[in-house]
Amino acid sequence: MTPEALAALHARCFRAPPPWSAADFAGLLSDPLVFLLVEGDAGFLLGRAVAGEAELLTLAVAPEARRLGLGRKLVARFLYQAQLRGAVRAFLEVRADNDPAIALYESAGFAAAGRRRGYYLGQDGSRTDALVLARELAAAPSQ
Repeated sequence: MTPEALAALHARCFRAPPPWSAADFAGLLSDPLVFLLVEGDAGFLLGRAVAGEAELLTLAVAPEARRLGLGRKLVARFLYQAQLRGAVRAFLEVRADNDPAIALYESAGFAAAGRRRGYYLGQDGSRTDALVLARELAAAPSQ
């Protein structure tokens, strides 16, 4: 997917925090530590692995493709790719009111590791907490 296609899908999935622009995606994709996983044009996950840790930067699944297992598949692929890149711990941030995403991440073994109060700014100026979720990873898979 091109940065423009990533930004267009991201905009269909997110309002707050504001969706990322094509320039945001292009900048992230130029970083050799960042990796992109895609499921056709219906979903993608952007991750980063460095110094034994992996961060799930964003996950987007088109509204009409939700509840089909694409998010679960992308998270599983993220965990595998993180291990291949030497990560022993993975983490992410999620809006505290995003129950479907929290359920997805918990089903993949993530658990609460912290809270950032008022981290996300809504379009109306309201603030929402971010939950920091983390999980340990097994040793890197054999190749």
